[in-house]
Amino acid sequence: MQRQDSQEAPLFGEDYDHNSPRKSRIKHPLASFFHLFFRTSAILIYLLCDVISSRFIVSMVAIILLLSCDFWTVKNVSGRLLVGLRWWNQVDKDGGSHWVFESRKPTHGVNTTSSADSRIFWLGLIVFPILWFILVFSAIFSFKIKWLVVVIMAMILQWANLYGYVRCKVGGKSSLRSMAKKYIGVQILKQAMKKGEGQ
Repeated sequence: MQRQDSQEAPLFGEDYDHNSPRKSRIKHPLASFFHLFFRTSAILIYLLCDVISSRFIVSMVAIILLLSCDFWTVKNVSGRLLVGLRWWNQVDKDGGSHWVFESRKPTHGVNTTSSADSRIFWLGLIVFPILWFILVFSAIFSFKIKWLVVVIMAMILQWANLYGYVRCKVGGKSSLRSMAKKYIGVQILKQAMKKGEGQ
């Protein structure tokens, strides 16, 4: 695994330069729109497929096309513009697979991403995979077996982008499991400190 730049981009709007005023306006409205458009459209077509068309194939193809457009847009456009992150997988001459994670450095110590763009990016990236995860169970419990393949594919594409960008954010070489263990350890320590102060 490689990470070409070690600088971080903001996760939920924190700025690089804490002395500068927070940037809250949307700098890339078109990228923000398409970041949410394809994934929202795919879920709406899935939920309204019986109203839109009685044909399963038409709805399935429309959903898969929207999800493919979403995957490409998020991976190649909105990630770079909204939060300054990019990831991809490359195969070397020996057939080995290498994940590459990049993050944009701030220019002259100033953060070039806005907190509004960052919030839109991360909330869209986190909320929609959770919705598809819920729809997987909905398809199972309502016995919509033919739709199960579509919602599982949607969930995989959404989670793949989320995983790639979380790896970009926390660092390509750092383990997500060790990061989670550290976070849980800090939370347990905080709770112990609160209980100790309360006595």
